[in-house]
Amino acid sequence: MSFKDHFSRQSAAYSRYRPDYPPGLIDWVSSLVPDRRLAVDCATGNGQAALSLSSRFDLVVALDGSLEQLGSATPGPNVAYLAALAEHLPIRDHTVSLVTAAQAAHWFDFGRFHSECRRVLKPGGVVAAWTYGKFRLDDDEGVSQAVDAVIDDFYENVVGPFWPPERRYVELGYRTLPFPWREVTAPAFELETSWDLEGVLGYLASWSAVQRYRDHHGRDPLQPLRTALEPAWGGAGIRRLRWPVHIRAGLA
Repeated sequence: MSFKDHFSRQSAAYSRYRPDYPPGLIDWVSSLVPDRRLAVDCATGNGQAALSLSSRFDLVVALDGSLEQLGSATPGPNVAYLAALAEHLPIRDHTVSLVTAAQAAHWFDFGRFHSECRRVLKPGGVVAAWTYGKFRLDDDEGVSQAVDAVIDDFYENVVGPFWPPERRYVELGYRTLPFPWREVTAPAFELETSWDLEGVLGYLASWSAVQRYRDHHGRDPLQPLRTALEPAWGGAGIRRLRWPVHIRAGLA
């Protein structure tokens, strides 16, 4: 299958170090649907969204083009993982209540994806796509500012040239993402987690731009980043991180 694959090589890090989606987000998306029989999660990655949806739906079909990502996905009792693309959904016409794409829609061929959604969705079915960008520390003001400054410099000036062009959709909070649906205004949501510095570095290792930097330069940009972050972090403590979530949701 041909698709923009930026994550297969770091699938283990992606599975371990991606923050969970807030239950309120999953509850809100699920409240929009005509029934709770079938949801389809596109580009599921490690299955985070699919597993969260599985407690609200009878069945979640979780799709990804990467066999490595599917191999790292967490099993669920009513989650069916399949190797497939968002542009070619292996689903019968008008059988789906919800199609989701979590931190993934910016990679799709938009026209083909939306056409497939129209084909598989029931009347009143829902398409929901959400994304998140850089985290911010929710901590002592001085520590937060120092860490955020180091991360901002790393994001923009070190690995910045290695972000794929689709990253621009994320940076703009999906506001410019093509979305031809009857849109529903979403509440504000945030991802939250508590990590030590090793957790942060593990998360950054899952960035596609970090992998592309390594490929280009033949060295790891995380080693000098660790040196810069250690004094800003202020020891080996655990700190709370927050990511604002940007969501587009619409009705068929």
